Amino acid sequence: MKATRLITAAVLFVGSGLALQLAQAQQPENQVARPSGLGRTEVLRHDLGQPGREVIQVRVDFAPGAAFGMHTHPGEEIAYVLEGLLEYQFEGKPPVTLKAGDSLFIPAGTPHAARNVGSGNAAELATYLVEKDKPLVVVK
Repeated sequence: MKATRLITAAVLFVGSGLALQLAQAQQPENQVARPSGLGRTEVLRHDLGQPGREVIQVRVDFAPGAAFGMHTHPGEEIAYVLEGLLEYQFEGKPPVTLKAGDSLFIPAGTPHAARNVGSGNAAELATYLVEKDKPLVVVK
């Protein structure tokens, strides 16, 4: 009876470890660790007319003081501020601060960062025109 319980426990233990590995392996390849205070909601993903390209729209929510450090994308980004005050930093250039209703074009492969510099929540609608099957975000 003890042997049966030990074998059952061992099978459950090994099985739970395999299930965890399988769940981790099924996470999207382009998913990156998200800094605290940021939320990302994918709104749209669609193939473009040019083979190997797609458009992705993501709502990015920033808690007060939240930031996403230097990163790039494998294509162009258009950032449209939905609410709050967001500061965008580009390597070697002074920061640009945008308020709700403002937008910004970010060329492909351009290192940039964004942070909420207002006292309340902030949000942007990020539209990416990117190469398909490449990581959406590359952290610098």
